[in-house]
Amino acid sequence: MKTTLDEMQAFIAIVATGSISAAAERLGLTVSAASRTLTRLEEKLETTLVRRTTRRLELTEEGKAFLECARGIIAKVEETEEKMSLRRQGPAGRLRIDASTPFMLHVLVPLVNGYRERYPRVELELNSHEGITDLLEKRTDVAFRIGRLRDSTLHATPIGTGRLRILASPAYIARHGAPASVADLANHTLLGFNQPESLNEWPLLDAEGLPVHITPNIYTSSGETLLHLALHGAGIVCLNDFLANADRAAGRLRQVLVAETLEVRQPINAVYYRNTALSARIASFVEYVKEKLGERGFDEPV
Repeated sequence: MKTTLDEMQAFIAIVATGSISAAAERLGLTVSAASRTLTRLEEKLETTLVRRTTRRLELTEEGKAFLECARGIIAKVEETEEKMSLRRQGPAGRLRIDASTPFMLHVLVPLVNGYRERYPRVELELNSHEGITDLLEKRTDVAFRIGRLRDSTLHATPIGTGRLRILASPAYIARHGAPASVADLANHTLLGFNQPESLNEWPLLDAEGLPVHITPNIYTSSGETLLHLALHGAGIVCLNDFLANADRAAGRLRQVLVAETLEVRQPINAVYYRNTALSARIASFVEYVKEKLGERGFDEPV
């Protein structure tokens, strides 16, 4: 075989990062060494894999075909190495995890120390993206997604559900009062998402029995930002229990429109691309999260 695994990994890194310099930094190489590696690979394959311009790199058709094959080969090698490692000392190697910032901070980060104590040979790489990311493009092993899954090619393991509640801080309520009815929300400052619009549908019904879709006075792309806006008394918000439970239990946020709020729960899943059994690294992390959350998941007794 003329092509080496190092060359394949360098090519995959160049595509994933979008530049030779960024790939060099990820791989611990000089820019010139990474560039030479790509040139050498193209010479071995006798084809152009990447078109270089002053602004960006663009894959050729041959590059796209080779990328798919290279990813498969690297994944198979990693799987083989993992199996050999498992025979000796249990799960080992890097596990790349992706989740929205709120889920990462409020659910996963508090579990990291305990997981690492149990599986010290697993290296964790934690990445946060607010939107839906391509697991292959971002080289993600497992992602945690909230809400209905749209990608039918993904395998999913249910982690739990989180209930949506309408909340405001005591300071906001002291200044503006709590809404007396669903219609009264029109007289309040509402906090919501700029995208997707579906996140601004609150678990309420209007006078005609239709779901309430709010128009925020303050928009943001992040649930974490919404949480902090609400805590600072900026307005009324709709948040998932996994994000707001601690502040609600501590009295920093209060539920409003309790009687009017429908019991709407968002499913939370661990998703991954695997046509066979889960790798030991993924399985160990997903099962650890499920174990620590327990049967009650994100529910609170308040």
